[in-house]
Amino acid sequence: MTCPSQARNDVVRHGEPLAPHTTWRVGGPADVLCVPPTVPALSAFLSAHPASPLLWLGLGSNTLVRDAGVRGLVVITAGGLGELAFVGKAIRAEAGVPLAKLARFSAQSGYAGLEFLAGIPGTVGGALAMNAGAAGCEIWERVASVEMIDRAGALHVRTRADFEIGYRSVRLLREEWFVSALFELPTGDPALGMARIREHLGVRNRTQPVQTANAGSVFRNPPGDHAGRLIEHAGLKGLREGGAVVSERHANFIINDAAAKASDIERLILRVQVEVHERTGVWLEPEVKIVGEAL
Repeated sequence: MTCPSQARNDVVRHGEPLAPHTTWRVGGPADVLCVPPTVPALSAFLSAHPASPLLWLGLGSNTLVRDAGVRGLVVITAGGLGELAFVGKAIRAEAGVPLAKLARFSAQSGYAGLEFLAGIPGTVGGALAMNAGAAGCEIWERVASVEMIDRAGALHVRTRADFEIGYRSVRLLREEWFVSALFELPTGDPALGMARIREHLGVRNRTQPVQTANAGSVFRNPPGDHAGRLIEHAGLKGLREGGAVVSERHANFIINDAAAKASDIERLILRVQVEVHERTGVWLEPEVKIVGEAL
């Protein structure tokens, strides 16, 4: 069975383990997984499955898939929806474009404002869905419009005014998902832009456990503070559940250190929440999305 499209690299798989598709390298199987190569292929796939539960993944960062997997459909945009091009003087990026690639493309093309994305391990679609940010910048500050797709596969253009946008949160009052975004950016010096990208990557490499299996920041920063500081202050660096451990380099990261299960990571998330609350009175809210069914 293939996605309904003429492209030969369309893929639909049944019972596909999701661990290889997440940066934590954990997660059970998807009932049906599709990697659509184009927006028309995605539209056709959705219109052919109008009633099934639906989960979207990009690079699989910022997501914990439970060990029993995901019922219904999983659509993976990374590796498929990767078109990156100019529309007039704006840049159009499809949902599966890695953020680092978008940052380099815009800087090398003489535009400024997206350099901060270089250090965020994710795709455009995921970044739009959570208003990803770093270094005091957020992706929605640069968005002119977005293309959405609904459950029947129909496309819609939306602007910022259609959303409720906050810190690491984006709310749309319709059941639609991101297909692409149009970025309108100020001009910039390519050499300066690439230097800023190297600076962002340098900070990330010095402060985060980049060579490990992790999903990025686990908890949202509470108002006026940092989750990592609170976790470290509580003495929780190195705290372990099975193969999952709180990073010694950055306390707001949990690492799959030794063939962890999703259940190990989920238990560790709860332990951190409870112990930080007991010591500080602050209940940390997860930034990662926990999906699927437990064993």
